[in-house]
Amino acid sequence: MTLTGRSIIGGQAAGEGDSFRAVEAATGREIEPVFHAASANEVARACALADDAFDTFREITPERRAAFLDTIAQAILDIGDDLIVRCMAESGLPRPRLEGERGRTVGQLRLFASVLREGSYLSARIDPALPDRKPLPRPDLRLRAIAVGPVAVFGASNFPLAFSVAGGDTASALGAGCPVVAKAHPAHPGTSELVGRAITKAVAACDLPKGVFSLLFDNGIEVGKRLVSDPRIAAVGFTGSRTGGTALMKLAASRPVPIPVYAEMSSINPVILLSRALEARGAEIGKAFVGALTLGSGQFCTNPGLILAVEGQGLDAFLAGAAQALEGVGAQTMLTPGIHKAYCAGVAALESNAAVTRIAQGQAGGETQGRATLFATDAGSFLADHKFAEEVFGAASLVVRCRDLSEIRAVLGRLEGQLTAALHMDEGDHDTARTLLPVLERKVGRILVNGFGTGVEVGHAMVHGGPYPATSDGRTTSVGSLAIDRFLRPVCYQDLPDALLPPELRQANPLNVPRTIDGRKNT
Repeated sequence: MTLTGRSIIGGQAAGEGDSFRAVEAATGREIEPVFHAASANEVARACALADDAFDTFREITPERRAAFLDTIAQAILDIGDDLIVRCMAESGLPRPRLEGERGRTVGQLRLFASVLREGSYLSARIDPALPDRKPLPRPDLRLRAIAVGPVAVFGASNFPLAFSVAGGDTASALGAGCPVVAKAHPAHPGTSELVGRAITKAVAACDLPKGVFSLLFDNGIEVGKRLVSDPRIAAVGFTGSRTGGTALMKLAASRPVPIPVYAEMSSINPVILLSRALEARGAEIGKAFVGALTLGSGQFCTNPGLILAVEGQGLDAFLAGAAQALEGVGAQTMLTPGIHKAYCAGVAALESNAAVTRIAQGQAGGETQGRATLFATDAGSFLADHKFAEEVFGAASLVVRCRDLSEIRAVLGRLEGQLTAALHMDEGDHDTARTLLPVLERKVGRILVNGFGTGVEVGHAMVHGGPYPATSDGRTTSVGSLAIDRFLRPVCYQDLPDALLPPELRQANPLNVPRTIDGRKNT
């Protein structure tokens, strides 16, 4: 499939700004074609078209929007191998990983289609009028959730499909009834164009307003700044660095009408190894840990970057197992030269710290490849230096040796908000785990047992979020069916005639959606 290098605005090719090329992750060489950044006028036009499409798109039936999401999913599959080949070149990720990510992307779209067909996302509630209530009658009150407006979505570097142009932010925003203006990540513009054209094809096939979706290119930050500043944009979905996320948050907050930025940013995802589990299978846990640490060259937001355990033979066994496994791991291509450079700088900073010991290191590789490394320090040193709690994006992790459980609690108390925390435990550790759960609940969005945070299940009960700076709003998730709630807001209708009510609130309930009537669920 031939790439054009052009943005897509309302179904039409565009691109009046500066030119740039994608870079092959494995070699650093530029690859064709030339891409063209969107100009200020084109950003404004995309936002205007999204705003024009909003009222029509938000009021089409849930079934029509569900069919639209299903059509996007099929259009992505129809691209075929061209998508995988281009994505491999731009990201350096292997074919099996990207084929799995494509499946997840399609699965997310179909998940939100099922959410729309089920109907609970509308939060339909009815408090019928009570005209005879004393001392005052109650009016008829009806509530539903409506779309917030056009949404700006920023593609992520580490998930060029599942967190990008047609990823979870786009799928949940479109499902809510919000037109999307997507900014492609400059590291994979060809991948983004292929997916963007698939969405545009689905817009046409479903006879929807052209402004429902636009895709903008840029090799810098100007397009993103203009997009977030445009008064027609009502919310932002972002996955990336803390620097980028907080910059967008400040920009959105400084607008005459501030808007929410749902940013998923940094996390080191602590793993707590409890004593009975370490005694029984310390070396086994160590080997499993290395598999999680080095998955995708460690370029996951849920990568296990911090290990906490009480000193002893069990921890020694864990470190020996981890070291043996890590020494056999080859270096892996990282997503971009910039990410590789930042990773190497983070590893070098740990190497040069007198309080840190290098436990093991993977095999050396090429100029764009990350070498996995495991370090250790003690709890006192960790607590004395806040830099130890900062994310090193890649396959590096720090073990904190603690003298007792109170030091583990002290380290956990010092941590910022996180996406995940993992407890490795056996039955004999349950009492200890019970004392740690309240601390972890305050710090993270997902707590798991005898595993690692890498591998986020897309489902109804998943939370991929957490207190700041893991995300900008710890009340939300960017993965799973609850992600749609970010792009909805409640509206109450008081004493409206039935004929003027939206279908989901009419007496006959023509859409047959679940409703709560007088506080009781009713269908």
